[in-house]
Amino acid sequence: MKSLKNNIQQKNATIGVIGMGYVGLPLAIRFSEEGFPVVGFDIDKEKVNLLNVGKSYIKHIKEVDITAMANNGFTATLDFSQISNVDAIIICVPTPLGIHNEPDLSFIHGTLENIKPHLKENQLLILESTTYPGTTEEILVPFIKSIPDSSLITHHSSLFTIGENFFIGYSPEREDPGNKNFTTKTIPKVVSGHTKNCLKLTKSLYDQIVDQTVPVSSPRVAEMTKIMENIHRAVNIGLVNELKIVADKMDIDIYEVINAAATKPFGFTPYYPGPGLGGHCIPIDPFYLTWKAK
Repeated sequence: MKSLKNNIQQKNATIGVIGMGYVGLPLAIRFSEEGFPVVGFDIDKEKVNLLNVGKSYIKHIKEVDITAMANNGFTATLDFSQISNVDAIIICVPTPLGIHNEPDLSFIHGTLENIKPHLKENQLLILESTTYPGTTEEILVPFIKSIPDSSLITHHSSLFTIGENFFIGYSPEREDPGNKNFTTKTIPKVVSGHTKNCLKLTKSLYDQIVDQTVPVSSPRVAEMTKIMENIHRAVNIGLVNELKIVADKMDIDIYEVINAAATKPFGFTPYYPGPGLGGHCIPIDPFYLTWKAK
């Protein structure tokens, strides 16, 4: 652990980011800006090819940032065997819904299978994908514990002891694409770990790239935090749109009402009417909690 922590603090640790989407790509750029060697992993050949020639496929991410990252030694790859060359593995893959509005963790399971043959001692594995409380400890932890130690005659012994020679953390992404007031660096980052050592390393890693980390007591607290943030938005967006319909029928300007209510210095957060719920997260994440609650 000590050597891994030193490598992180000296920015010598190689960072592997899995999933080069609107969460993983800004994260890779941020690590690169701080001088870390970064490898980007994806299963989409087109994304990998575009990144390796300095092109952006995400509207709010500038090509100059991708070029600068490449100049710092960044490479994108489809080859998961390169996981054996990284010190920290950060999973930023989609977590959509199944046909019955149940969590679809197939991208997380697929990622774990892809990296399994290439994991080694003293790596830090962090999940960033939004998911139901318990995912890290119910899926990632047993998966890592089940990897057999091939150096022993019997395979009943695990290769890894979490918190001693392998480390697992959870830190939910907090991106607001297109919002110029907040960046990956300035948005406070909730961090957690399966053990105290896992938390120390996870916090130390993100301390290098964000202005403020917010440590919590367990991965399930961090997972629930993200779900709560998004449910808060979902409920309030739905509420204000309903109130606008009512206000219109009464010939009341809902914007005047909201602005008046927003002068209250406590207990009120202004939300404004709009097209409703959209995007990858807000309409989906509440179902992750209802599924787990059942």
